[in-house]
Amino acid sequence: MKVSENTSVAMPIKNMIGIVIAVAMGIFAYTELTSRLTSLETSRELFSSDLLKKSEQVPTDQEQFMLLEHMASQIEELESEMQGMRNNTVNLNRAMKDIEDMKATIENMKDKIRNNGSHP
Repeated sequence: MKVSENTSVAMPIKNMIGIVIAVAMGIFAYTELTSRLTSLETSRELFSSDLLKKSEQVPTDQEQFMLLEHMASQIEELESEMQGMRNNTVNLNRAMKDIEDMKATIENMKDKIRNNGSHP
């Protein structure tokens, strides 16, 4: 059998379209697979570098960070308590002023009652 430029191959068009589609699907699957592998390798590298960074921390540092976070939450609670206490201080000052006014009024009333009893 001699094969040259002029050798013709007879193939049904249906088979040729099937081959072209199969090749296109193979190329698409290959690019998707390589893309997924690249993505997984990148995430693995990032994960391992994060683990290395965390392993470099001394346990004392980690304990200090935990203590700082705990103290920060306590400070926030204290600040909210102080906000409430500020309102209480204003209310107490107003109440003390009202009590002083009431004392003065009561003393005036006592004086009037005493004066009424002493005049026949």
